Amino acid sequence: MSYEQIVEATDAIRRHTEQRPQLAIILGSGLGELATEIQDAVAIPYAEIPHFAESTVAGHAGQMVLGTLEGVSVVVLQGRFHTYEGHSAQVAAFPVQVMRQLGAEALIVTNAAGGVNPDYRPGHFMLLRDHINFPGMAGHHPLVGPNDERLGPRFPALAKAYDAELRAIAHSVAARNSEIVLHEGIYTMVTGPSFETPAELRFLRIVGTDAVGMSTVPEVIVARHMGMRVLGISLITNQATGDENIEVNHAEVLATADMVGSLFSYLVHGIVREYAAR
Repeated sequence: MSYEQIVEATDAIRRHTEQRPQLAIILGSGLGELATEIQDAVAIPYAEIPHFAESTVAGHAGQMVLGTLEGVSVVVLQGRFHTYEGHSAQVAAFPVQVMRQLGAEALIVTNAAGGVNPDYRPGHFMLLRDHINFPGMAGHHPLVGPNDERLGPRFPALAKAYDAELRAIAHSVAARNSEIVLHEGIYTMVTGPSFETPAELRFLRIVGTDAVGMSTVPEVIVARHMGMRVLGISLITNQATGDENIEVNHAEVLATADMVGSLFSYLVHGIVREYAAR
């Protein structure tokens, strides 16, 4: 995706609203209900934004919402694009480049994930402390190709991809609600769309995975490439421990997201409120 395409998409969005967002939020599978809590909201279907792909997965509404949350100007993706839908990593991450061009300085990226760590249970949350990018290691990386210095450096560092201060804010918010169980761990991205085999899950645990999913990492890489602060939150929707007696399906993922929707809302509202106060 080129700088010119980013500008074209940004200009199209600005024809809908004069808002200049400070904070970007990506809502993962089943977590899109939070977008209904945005005040003074302007919703733009992805089909009306140049170079945006189509979101085809259940639990992803497929629109951008701009407005305010806790008094902070936000831009929210109600659904994302996945590489398993046939998109490149560049296409999957393109909306982040556009949100940065709109003015967002930080990104809260959320997803539904399987709990590889045996201590994780459906309904728990995990802050991303680091990630393992298996598709990227195999060449499916959002920054492959010519680098445009207007967007960021050729070799961006990812040693501190997930902002420590933002994680501290999230822990502080979670500590005030006894119903929230908030872990901190390593997220591993796989391509999908099939769920992992028991052998694959055992392998993922051996290499240090706490939660596994099929998104997020390309978005984080592009955000860091463009100098954005990043906070990652996984909702653990199922146990993915390698137990051959456990069958996972997408309906279960969405049901868990619905079950803890109010807790997710509480967590994000609190993070945004404290982010603004600092």
